[in-house]
Order: sequence, then structure tokens, then C-alpha cells
Amino acid sequence: MLKLLAATLVASAFFSMTPARAQTAVPAPVGDGTFLLTIFLKHDESKTLPQINQQLKEQGYFKQFPPPGVEVVSWYVMMGIGQVVTLRVPADKLREVNRAIESTAWGGYRTEFYPTYDYKAAAQKLREEMNK
Repeated sequence: MLKLLAATLVASAFFSMTPARAQTAVPAPVGDGTFLLTIFLKHDESKTLPQINQQLKEQGYFKQFPPPGVEVVSWYVMMGIGQVVTLRVPADKLREVNRAIESTAWGGYRTEFYPTYDYKAAAQKLREEMNK
């Protein structure tokens, strides 16, 4: 009985799994064919800042990131995290941004990518409407 229950659970788990799919969609570009992309460059805390910078230099990070044709909108240091960079990326340059990070930043940073949009004007308008 126990074997039948275990087999049933395994089979139901197997058949309820969603198949993995390759990511093929690029964030939809807006009017000018660009989108905002925020990248978290999280420091590897097992290394000192000079060690991180030396590794990045050896890997060509400072020469390759950001790639040509990609605009830096903001670049902040977030204490305890690392750096947060927001880029304006032409849709056809997404792969170049990804490859620049993979080739030159990994090892010094752990990375996270987030499609981003500017909410400041909408938030301000909403705040004004709510305070009437």
C-alpha cells in the first residue's frame, strides 16, 4: 500500500510539472525602441574592494561595460549590496549587455536584472489626486 501511495505521488508530481521554456521575449520597447534595465551588481563579500576591482580590470569590465550605444541613466552604490545601474538599452543591444556582464563582471559581482520603468511622474500625479 505504501509503495502504491509513493508511486502515485511521484506520478502526480511528474505530470503536474510545467515544462521549462527558453526565454525568447525581449522586454517590449517603447516609442524610441529602448527600454530601461536595472542591474544589481552585488559585491562578492569574500573579496576586498581592491581584489574585486583587480579582477574586474583583468576581465576587461571597465572597457566593455556598458557596451557602446547603451546609455547609463543612473549608477549608484547601495551600501551593503553593491552597485545598482539603470541603463537605457536599445532592444537590439540586450544580448550585448548580457554578454558584457557574463564575460567581465561575474566573479567580482553576483548579478540580478530587472526591466524597469519610470514611475516618478505617475506617483506624483497620484499623490496630488489623493491629497485633494
